[in-house]
Amino acid sequence: MKSFIDKITLALLPWLGAQIARLLFSTIRVKQVGRQWVEPFFNEGRHVIFAFWHGRLLMLPFAYAGKEVYVLISRSKDGELIARFGAHLNMHAVRGSSSRGGLSAIRDILRLHKKGVDFGFTPDGPRGPRHVVQQGVIEIARITGLPIIPLTFSASKKKLCVPGMAF
Repeated sequence: MKSFIDKITLALLPWLGAQIARLLFSTIRVKQVGRQWVEPFFNEGRHVIFAFWHGRLLMLPFAYAGKEVYVLISRSKDGELIARFGAHLNMHAVRGSSSRGGLSAIRDILRLHKKGVDFGFTPDGPRGPRHVVQQGVIEIARITGLPIIPLTFSASKKKLCVPGMAF
């Protein structure tokens, strides 16, 4: 049974994170590059798979211009926080990864594909190697026939938070 603190953390932290992300997004100037390649898909009612690296999720909900997106998120404790964070920003979760719940996630993705939605994947997988595409997203694209669209967010003036370093 989860402790009271765990329950509060799972309820409050994702909501608070979403509010902070909204506030942060409201303070930045956005320059979109390459949107002209994605808009025809949305305008024609076609669906896509967005691929983005681990560590690039925070501002991506604000870049999404489609109607409904499902993001593959692991079944870990961190994944639960991320899924709840995303839910506050209109992102749905499909839970599973190559190490836990992969088969059920694939079934969910195929069911949702028939419904007509967009998907988001971190193609470098939960265990890395970092920035190296793993086979999963390619297989899902092959099975569904959906194109893979790379998506990222970057900042020209930023501070990186490195564990163990104080600012």
